[in-house]
Amino acid sequence: MLSAQQCQQARLSRDKRFDGLFYIAVQSTGIYCRPVCPARLPAESGVCYYPTATAAAAAGYRPCLRCRPDSAPGSPAWQGSNSTLQRALRLIAEGALIDGDLNLLVSRLGISERYLRKLFQRELGVSPKQYALYQQLLFAKTLLHQTTLPVADIALQAGFHSVRRFNDAFNKQLQLTPSQIRRKPDLTSTPMLTLKLPYRPPLNWDLLIQFWQARSLDGLEWLGLQSYGRTFSLPAQEATAQSQSRSGWFEVTPASDNHLQLTLYWPYPDSLNTVIAHIRRLLDLDADMMTIEQQLLPFFGDKLQPGIRIPGVWSAWEAAVRAVLGQQVSVAGARTQLNRLVSALGSDLPGQNGKKLFPTPLQIIHSDLSMIKVPQARRDTLWGLAKAVVADPLADPDSWLNVKGIGPWTVAYSKMRGLSDSDIWLAGDLGIQKALAARDNPLSPASLSPWRSYATLQLWFGLPAKKTANSSNN
Repeated sequence: MLSAQQCQQARLSRDKRFDGLFYIAVQSTGIYCRPVCPARLPAESGVCYYPTATAAAAAGYRPCLRCRPDSAPGSPAWQGSNSTLQRALRLIAEGALIDGDLNLLVSRLGISERYLRKLFQRELGVSPKQYALYQQLLFAKTLLHQTTLPVADIALQAGFHSVRRFNDAFNKQLQLTPSQIRRKPDLTSTPMLTLKLPYRPPLNWDLLIQFWQARSLDGLEWLGLQSYGRTFSLPAQEATAQSQSRSGWFEVTPASDNHLQLTLYWPYPDSLNTVIAHIRRLLDLDADMMTIEQQLLPFFGDKLQPGIRIPGVWSAWEAAVRAVLGQQVSVAGARTQLNRLVSALGSDLPGQNGKKLFPTPLQIIHSDLSMIKVPQARRDTLWGLAKAVVADPLADPDSWLNVKGIGPWTVAYSKMRGLSDSDIWLAGDLGIQKALAARDNPLSPASLSPWRSYATLQLWFGLPAKKTANSSNN
């Protein structure tokens, strides 16, 4: 939690870098706001500070309709300092408590339910279920503001199984009704949505575009001068009440006022909150760059490039396949092999001409992989990896070390780009070794924690742009 003095300074200056890092509760009105709220500033004696919107709501405050706390970026300031809490929040954002329960969540985290409750109470001031419910409601509030979807559709997309339960929770938790938010008539359901994705500055979008451009796969990804798009598929266990995976595509472009404009194709009646959580994670929009860069600045000095985010991919599975086919070859060479794999095995996205999905583990298992020109050992590794994922889709990537041909670098790369793990140090990466050798002063990886992934990216992006064979960046 930030100090009261830091919160006061950020509130008085309406500093956008603090947006979403804390919330301001105004005692006289019973409303809580973002630090960037344009309303007249109340006296310091009349406000309280809370680390999350959920904590403010639990204290009896309702959200401001002017600054809309649901529009704030996520990631409180402590995120990254506790990996268990960070993973719990990511799983909850992806719907772990919508169709699952606490027992399943704690089993995935490898901790006890008592410890999880204690962790949430200490850091957020609420229980895991209270936190999850409030996030569903804030997401529904965003859809009420930004779309013309019918209220019944919004209830399902936010993870509620009935409109009655949605209305009841909305009224009790937000002290508002959906009709107080929705001031325009409902329209018919549509598979195409346009939404705003907020973030805290800085965001080095040009550098991310360059990174993705060099690694984009035909039919799976597409880029414009300032836009990035791709297809995706939710695995069966993440697709609510479905036995099969479901697919869509999205495209994002920068917009004014610190947000990205999202165009999303999702022709299904639910799980939209899970999809948006995946997209935000892939784009690393909840990173607190001010905190991260303050810690990295002493090590990089004037060579620190502001706003570098983790350039994600849709899943750890996809990241691992990219890593396996990127071992000991150039970025261009890896891209060639991956394009062959996607062209031969990737399913066509139904009704979307020319768009393809990344191959699934089962598609890899049932193929002889003759389309990729790699040593046989590399094919054996892909088969072994695919079988491990099919056997336990929810397993941590660390378990893949049991697969022949999967080493620490591949697992670390998969966690960094496929899970957006903030604390990955790719010590065995050739590009990192070259960057470290070129430095005047040595780097201590331990001193960079919990932001070693961002230090890794600073070193990668600081390398001279040239075509070399290496094990990184694929």
